[in-house]
Amino acid sequence: MKKVSLLALCLLALSTPSWAAEYMDKTPFQLSRAFSPGVITQGGKTVWVAGQTSTVDSTGKDISNNFEAQVKQDFAQVDAVLRDAGGSLANVVQMTVFIKESRYGDKFVEMRKDFFKNGNYPGSALITVTNFARPGIEIEIQAVGVIGDECSSENRCSVKK
Repeated sequence: MKKVSLLALCLLALSTPSWAAEYMDKTPFQLSRAFSPGVITQGGKTVWVAGQTSTVDSTGKDISNNFEAQVKQDFAQVDAVLRDAGGSLANVVQMTVFIKESRYGDKFVEMRKDFFKNGNYPGSALITVTNFARPGIEIEIQAVGVIGDECSSENRCSVKK
């Protein structure tokens, strides 16, 4: 994988328009927790991103047991996988997040808002686990992206009643 600065990845992810899907209307609670109740896709290329973990950042610095640094690095790795497929974080429609300590749940939610500033949050699950396969891991992020989808907020695929 190419070494790219986290800042550059984050800025690029935030500047990429989210054309990938239709993100369903959110309740105030869903907005506060940075997730969508559902994301509608039709067509497009689906990318199943394997769980991303990290104990070293893109510069080689040890980030073992550093929750915030691992969140940033894991999102950068998800973004890199999606970029290799022609997309970006803006194409994430579903994510499953595993954290080792429940006390980091609210922190993760606040950090996730920084990666999806337009409010097009993926459908999501946040799960606390006892431990991970390698020492020092605090979080794992698994994602599904849809690239080149036909649905969007301008081209709604949902049925309106």
